Order: sequence, then C-alpha cells, then structure tokens
Amino acid sequence: MVRITPDNVNELQSKLLNWYKKNGRKFPWRKSKLTHYQIIIAETLLQRTKAETVSNFFTNFITDFPNWDSLLIIDNPTLEHYLRPIGLYRQRAKRLRLLASEMVKRKGKIPLERKELESIPFLGQYIANAIELIIFKRASPLLDVNMARLLERYFGERRMADIRYDPYLQKLSFKVVNHPKTKEINWAILDYAALVCKARKPLFSECVLSNKCKFYLEFMSKPRLKIIEKLAR
Repeated sequence: MVRITPDNVNELQSKLLNWYKKNGRKFPWRKSKLTHYQIIIAETLLQRTKAETVSNFFTNFITDFPNWDSLLIIDNPTLEHYLRPIGLYRQRAKRLRLLASEMVKRKGKIPLERKELESIPFLGQYIANAIELIIFKRASPLLDVNMARLLERYFGERRMADIRYDPYLQKLSFKVVNHPKTKEINWAILDYAALVCKARKPLFSECVLSNKCKFYLEFMSKPRLKIIEKLAR
C-alpha cells in the first residue's frame, strides 16, 4: 500500500486537475445554473449507466419532465417505456416516482442534515454525496466503482467488498477531494477512470500518475500474467 501523505495526495490532485483541463468530458449536468431537481435527476439516471448514454437522454428528459410534479402525473407504464432506452427502466421508474412523491411533500426543499438527506427514499450515499458536493458546495466524494478503482490502484486496495462501508476507502476519498476545486477533482477522477484508468485495459502509456501508482509499479515488476488475471476479474 502506498503511504497516504499530504504530498502524495497533493500530487495526485495536481496531476488530475491539469489532465482534466485538457481532457475533461462535457456533460449537460456539469453546466452551471441547473436547478436542484435537474441535478438530482442527472445523478439518479447515472446510477449503473455510462455517462455517455445518459448525456444523450438527459436533455430530453428534463424537457418532458421539468419538475417533480410532472413525474407524478404520468403513469408508471408510460414512464417505464420512456426510460427503456437507458436500461433498468422498471427500477428507475419506481425510484423516480417514489423520490418525486417525497420531494413534492417537501415542496422541493432539500434537507441540510446528512441523516435526513439519506432518509429520502432511494437517495442513498452516492446521490447524497452528489447533493452535498454540487448543491451545498461541500467537499464530498462521488465515490462509485470508478473512483474506487483509481484510488485503490494508486494507493492500495480496500478490504471490504462494499465501498459504502469500507472505512479505508471512505476516509481516503474524502481526503482526496478535500480541495478548493473539489467539484473539478471529483469530475477529474471519474473522467480519468473512464478514459485512462479503465477497468480491463488501462492506458499505461498515457497515464500521468504512473510514477507513484501502486498498481502500475506492480505491473512493471511482477509477472504480467498475475496482473492480467487481476484485470479480468
């Protein structure tokens, strides 16, 4: 495991931010002046779905369903049919309608307290983090399998299967995004994981983190068959 020091974290942040300036992806939900509703919808649609798939769908969705009330007016089969192009349509329809019902009751107001925030149906840790990051401007990590992969490859693997409950990864992710440009750090990590630090075929030749990356150093020093087997998991 790479020693987690302020210098190591600062170097990771600096290199990722420089990379992001030139290579960061552009998505409609990353624009400024989005409503709270639009931000939460984007993060809900992004669950277990590629950002590129949602990007082509998001703008039409918020045009056809501009607020929480509009999601309650439509019947469930119609909403499922609408969501079919991005997959998981039954789960998404149920989730969106329950979430909409709760938010209409709350008159669209988002609670400031974390415990109350996570009590909202189908919100969960990731979207609660996204709300804190984007809406409340707090240093909170968008910790999903992609961010976890990059951090674990660079610093060392977690011990628990579920990233939501692994204390090492939780603490590390908060430490890494604790930066004046916390939003950009989050997006840089997600984009880098998607474009360079890929799950199965990482682009080692393009990696700006390789000089300190535990995974890369292992790849260069150990029999490659073991690393290839690891990538195939």
